[in-house]
Amino acid sequence: MTHPSFFDEVVTIEMIDPLANVLGTFEEGKVSFCYQDVVKAAGHSCPTVAGAYLMTYHALKALYKDELPLRGMIEVSFKESLEEGVAGVIGNVVTHITGATDKSGFKGLNKKFARHDLMHFNAQITSNVRFKRVDTGEMVDVFYDPSFVLPDPKMQPLMQLIHQNKASNEEIKEFGRLWQERVKGIIVENFERVVRVEKV
Repeated sequence: MTHPSFFDEVVTIEMIDPLANVLGTFEEGKVSFCYQDVVKAAGHSCPTVAGAYLMTYHALKALYKDELPLRGMIEVSFKESLEEGVAGVIGNVVTHITGATDKSGFKGLNKKFARHDLMHFNAQITSNVRFKRVDTGEMVDVFYDPSFVLPDPKMQPLMQLIHQNKASNEEIKEFGRLWQERVKGIIVENFERVVRVEKV
């Protein structure tokens, strides 16, 4: 499976999953997620998927510092509704990494390890997303803004050709290359600058 080489440059998210430990899924519950994992789940790589990955990474670093984050022990709240904007796309990426879901997730074992009530939408927050440690109650607000990472000017006419079904295979390939160049600019070259984290 061939993919853009910068996927392998993106920082990996390391976690401990207590449920996976109990069920013998991963030794000591240690599990890692890379950018390619969420891209495969989403079906594509774009600024939204990249932003969701980075917001989760930076939030977990702020909440856990040098500890490994506990998967399934993180509550996530979105300002937007599930159907609004790209909240659903971001939520899917966050779910993939943290295990948090709104209704569809695991219901738990004897009232432990439940994940079906750890994601909320229409929250009264001013940030894009709020992450909360279930064990300590510590919270951070996360803001994502990639607007200063501008797309190549050649992308717009190529996109128009694609929309009109007039693009050649070479033009489609070039559009994809330029698209991923912008994603690289966000998630590799500016991964510290596009996300802001504030303690609540």
